[in-house]
Amino acid sequence: MEKIKEKITNFLNISKEKIAILATAADMDNLAVITKIYKPFIVTALVTAGAKTNALRTSVDKGKYIESEKLHGTVNVILLTNAKLTDEAMVRAIITVTEAKTAAFEDLKVPSTYTPSVQATGTGTDNVIIVSGTIGPKVTYTGGHSKIGELIGKAVYEGVIKALMKQNGFKLQK
Repeated sequence: MEKIKEKITNFLNISKEKIAILATAADMDNLAVITKIYKPFIVTALVTAGAKTNALRTSVDKGKYIESEKLHGTVNVILLTNAKLTDEAMVRAIITVTEAKTAAFEDLKVPSTYTPSVQATGTGTDNVIIVSGTIGPKVTYTGGHSKIGELIGKAVYEGVIKALMKQNGFKLQK
């Protein structure tokens, strides 16, 4: 990863502190791109997801690794918005993204790989990047009670559902 990061920063002529990199074993052809709009807000979720080999239920399953990149199966969400998010709004957006991801896992009935009798809440390697806009309206709160929080939740939920269906064949059950 460090070599890739160095190559990118050299190519773009920026410092390493200015970029973030996500790794995935998911096929990028299975990327889900979901956009939700409610004027003046635009929210887009870019989602890759795999959950066949390391889905887990946080608070039930035991951590077995201190540092590892050996596990395959990750939900990566890059959330883009035109809104100028305050630091507080960006932190809260991570919670909203996580709630939406967990709801998608629940509705798809993804079991924990480690404790198959329980519902998974995600994988042990999930990541979120929030990208704030620069010219849109200023936003200080992105929880589910706000319109932008609703858009974030819906975009991420649909993105996780679509990505897991494409990557692993999970299906919504009626």
